[in-house]
Amino acid sequence: MIVLQIAILPKLKNTQNNLKTLLPTTAVAVAVAADPGLRFRQKVRYLQFLRVNPTKALHKNPNLRSAPISTLLSVTQCLSSMGVELASAGRILDMYPQLLTADPYADIYPIFDFLINVVRIPFPDIRKAIIRCPRLLVSDPDTQLRPAFQFLTELGFSGSNRLTAQTTMLLVSSVEFTLMPKIDFLVGLGFAYDEVRNMVLRSPGLLTFSLENNYVPKVEYFLKEMNGDLVEIKRFPQYFSFSLEKKIKPRHRLLMEHGFSMPLSDMLKVSDGEFNARLIERRLQMVEIRSS
Repeated sequence: MIVLQIAILPKLKNTQNNLKTLLPTTAVAVAVAADPGLRFRQKVRYLQFLRVNPTKALHKNPNLRSAPISTLLSVTQCLSSMGVELASAGRILDMYPQLLTADPYADIYPIFDFLINVVRIPFPDIRKAIIRCPRLLVSDPDTQLRPAFQFLTELGFSGSNRLTAQTTMLLVSSVEFTLMPKIDFLVGLGFAYDEVRNMVLRSPGLLTFSLENNYVPKVEYFLKEMNGDLVEIKRFPQYFSFSLEKKIKPRHRLLMEHGFSMPLSDMLKVSDGEFNARLIERRLQMVEIRSS
């Protein structure tokens, strides 16, 4: 009976029906309760239905072995109540198996409450915020989210610049070890604090980039190889969002080969086709000048 019940799961039409159907009938529940092997098998099949790797989940969350399937169902139902469909819930639970045995009312709903009532993320956007940054669901509101929110608010993420579903990922960053070091690095380059503040408000992604793998090598290349002026980075902070090896270096070298220069925004924002077209146009202009 259990095998049949799990086998029809893919044919169920919606999340609520899925969850209701997974709950065993009274007769089946009695049989399952009396057999630890059946209980375990039922959980494994449910994990497989969610496309959660059972081996990884059990390794990372040993409590899963003894937890009743009703615990797993309550977690997926909690996510469903916030608009997260089962397919997305499965991806999230596979990333963070510790959530599979979480208490929704003690561990998950307080996070939703913080996002809605403190950060002021509209309810319809909660799903977007969670799918964009599932790590929110394993971040403590008091020790992690609230300090980051206070720091970001003081930095200027308020009013028209307030955090949105696209930028709530900043809340999972450590103020001391992630956010402040990036602010300090940019200030250390010679920018005033207010200039850095305006840069990160325009490009919040600046606070997500690695110092070691992003900022340092890109600044070094810009200053040493491109002989750039930091004022240009202030005007175009998106420079840090482009790949050094795949875009910045190749395009700069092409410009150098032909003796041309471009503002960072013109060099990087356009597609490869548009960049090559501009390069050809510059070359034709040079030919015309020389022949006139």
